[in-house]
Amino acid sequence: MTKREKITVVGSGYVGMSLSVLLAQHNDVTVLDIDPSRVEKINNKQSTVLDLEIQSFLTEKSLSLNATLDKEEAYQGASYIIVATPTNYDPATNKFDTDSVDSVVADALLANSYCLVVIKSTIPVGHTQFLQESLGTRRVIFSPEFLREGRALYDNLHPSRIIVGSQCDTGRAFGRLLAGAAEKQDVDTLFVRSTEAESIKLFSNTYLAMRIAYFNELDTYCESHGLNTKQIIEGIGLDPRIGMHYNNPSFGYGGYCLPKDAKQLLANYQDVPNNIISAIVDANSTRKEFIADSIIKKNPKVVGIYRLAMKQDSDNFRDSAIQGVMKRVKAKGIEVIIFEPSLDDGTFFNSVVYKNLDDFKAKSDVILTNRMAADLNDVCHKVYTRDLFGKD
Repeated sequence: MTKREKITVVGSGYVGMSLSVLLAQHNDVTVLDIDPSRVEKINNKQSTVLDLEIQSFLTEKSLSLNATLDKEEAYQGASYIIVATPTNYDPATNKFDTDSVDSVVADALLANSYCLVVIKSTIPVGHTQFLQESLGTRRVIFSPEFLREGRALYDNLHPSRIIVGSQCDTGRAFGRLLAGAAEKQDVDTLFVRSTEAESIKLFSNTYLAMRIAYFNELDTYCESHGLNTKQIIEGIGLDPRIGMHYNNPSFGYGGYCLPKDAKQLLANYQDVPNNIISAIVDANSTRKEFIADSIIKKNPKVVGIYRLAMKQDSDNFRDSAIQGVMKRVKAKGIEVIIFEPSLDDGTFFNSVVYKNLDDFKAKSDVILTNRMAADLNDVCHKVYTRDLFGKD
């Protein structure tokens, strides 16, 4: 068992919240956030994100976990400061907006003279090296996360691998902290340079985006020629080199990570020849246009959007593919309504949000859902989905 450490996690989204709960099993963890409501939630043993396992651990486990708005309190005495703030892709600059990460790193190093700052936020390839050189320190490293929204803690308890962008003793100790908190035994762990670790993150997510785009284009072909997509995918997937995983057609890859990570990797290829990476980014727009055109051909007066979230058991609909389809349908002058229980507002992008599912069903001529739900079984004749396997 590794020794108990004081750890600070900055940010309480899926990454920060899951890491905080994971590490608070055997360490003293403080979450630093700028949102008072999130701090209050954590201190009342409530999750800031929709993740049943996180909430279960907060309620049932003995965790050393607290949250604060006070930077000085959070940074003082911490051996590790983990940065888990958002890095949204900025199309104007053609790269991630790393301002929040850069600010936290600078503040943490100034407030704490011996901590190791571990960046978990996704950043461009080479950004950690840039920070090390500009700040004159080696106490900043990158360690990617590989988790699913809604299953974030589970994926940290059962990691596919642990990647740490450091080969020094302190970096190796951080890797042992992650492995020691996991339920899975003998987790494959790699200690590499931070630049390689950044690359592993972006290439991994872009590969997943490519796989989604591939099966979506297969489905587009089948839909255009009247072929049975499911049978074809099943026949392809029986090849063990391909497999029957991550093959369910959708309205496009979406969520918080894949779209922005693929765009960032393409930006990193600015001076490097490529065909595949740019095609992965372009393919997602093409798929949304095909789905929208398929809906428009049905000549509906009202199109209903059933849930904006990309995945089941998730409350996060940032950059969900169904929004791209929705905007294209609206551009043709077709009325669009939404059923999304997690939205408090009565409208979303000028579309009415329904709270009553029966009213939503009655009003809709066609109902779009990225993944089929039992709630729609009674109106399946209205439903348009490309969900063939009943899984994410």
